[in-house]
Amino acid sequence: MIKIKITQGDITKMKADAIVNAANNSLLGGGGVDGAIHAAACPHLLEECMTLHGCKTGDAKITLGYNLPAKHVIHTVGPVYSGDHSDSEMLESCYRSSLNVARDANLHSIIFPAISTGAFGFPAKMAAEIAYKTISDWQKENKTYQIQVAICAYDDEIYQLYEQLAA
Repeated sequence: MIKIKITQGDITKMKADAIVNAANNSLLGGGGVDGAIHAAACPHLLEECMTLHGCKTGDAKITLGYNLPAKHVIHTVGPVYSGDHSDSEMLESCYRSSLNVARDANLHSIIFPAISTGAFGFPAKMAAEIAYKTISDWQKENKTYQIQVAICAYDDEIYQLYEQLAA
């Protein structure tokens, strides 16, 4: 059965096998959720990220969670919105790559933020539709793998978009 939990709050305070970081290509911290995750995790997260040598847009890499309630952080780099069709493909790849990394690491719970909807400018409604469809499709394709998936909205607008999709 396809199930995506929609929640609202601070992803850095949520317990799971992994939370997803909407990172930049360097993986060395930034603004928004990326900065919040790095600040909450401790300097060891930055040190481990330095060993990863960045990440391509649409890909994902995993680190430990350090001082976070989550055991791991899966860092993915969303597209900076340009209006091009490839933006949607890259965003879809973020969700799919993150879920594949979680499966490959034998993780069974993951919490996503609304990737690329902040400073990267992706329209929130379109991003929510891509996220929900990609996660649902991945769950169907990997139906023998048990993983709890949640999407964490930071504000009311994003929360409402995901709630409408989940209804």
